[in-house]
Amino acid sequence: MRDIIHTDAAPAAIGTYSQAVKCGQTVYLSGQIPLDPANGQMVEGAIDVHIRRVFDNLRALCVAAGGDLKHIAKLNVFLTDLSNFGEVNRIMAEYFQAPYPARAAIGVAALPRGAQVEMDAVVVLD
Repeated sequence: MRDIIHTDAAPAAIGTYSQAVKCGQTVYLSGQIPLDPANGQMVEGAIDVHIRRVFDNLRALCVAAGGDLKHIAKLNVFLTDLSNFGEVNRIMAEYFQAPYPARAAIGVAALPRGAQVEMDAVVVLD
């Protein structure tokens, strides 16, 4: 059984996908880029502003599914510039506490809407 998760606290899907899909106690969060959910526009500012917006969007989806960031078991980070990896680590430490989720950081040539960072995740609820 699949339940579709939707919240106005995260950006609306900009394609043929759902914000998140819950299968049992596992929730698959679609990739989040630094879009402001209030207006659907990319946030402005330095990379730290973009990274925080992505984490805030992921958290909104976790909450809508009945959890929080602490329930993320696997996090995938996509960066157009891997030199920003240190900044991701620094900011991630503000949002997560040990035990940390498993994670991959992948350098990519481009992301939707010219984003510099995108993240998706797998959440396992209690």
